[in-house]
Amino acid sequence: MRTKLKWTLVPLGLLALLLLAYVAAGPWLAINGIRRLVAAGQQDELWRFVDFQRLQESLRPQLEEKIMRDILARTASRSGPLAIGKVSSAFTEPAVKAMASPQGLATLLQGSALARTTAPGAPNDGLKHAQTRFQSPSLFTATVASAEGRPVVFEFRRDGLGWKLTGLRLPD
Repeated sequence: MRTKLKWTLVPLGLLALLLLAYVAAGPWLAINGIRRLVAAGQQDELWRFVDFQRLQESLRPQLEEKIMRDILARTASRSGPLAIGKVSSAFTEPAVKAMASPQGLATLLQGSALARTTAPGAPNDGLKHAQTRFQSPSLFTATVASAEGRPVVFEFRRDGLGWKLTGLRLPD
């Protein structure tokens, strides 16, 4: 009986270990999936690795705050906060939709907003040399430098057994 139990538990233990390894490798699989699809020009397939709705929710307050700060700096606080909030919302929504779209994400990763990681003339690969880190068992970050050298943080969250890009922390 003891031998049967041992031979039953060994495969179950190996299966659990393989499942844990797959989940732990998930963020890197998502990053490489994004890089591969962007390089191949298959932006329409990015939904497999990106939750665009959550990405928009992540970007919206950051962009609204940046626009509000800029308006306040230019108007010297003469306008009321409510009016500035409405103006910033009007400007923010189209920008969020453009940035948090398959084409917007591809442009961000290949364009000039992030530090150059490839030879001049070749498309940029923004996530190639990202500094990666688990923040928690369900949050993983990949940090890259902007063209100005400030950190841009890509946030990946666990989605079942896989991982998806769900947030983007822009530099101040």
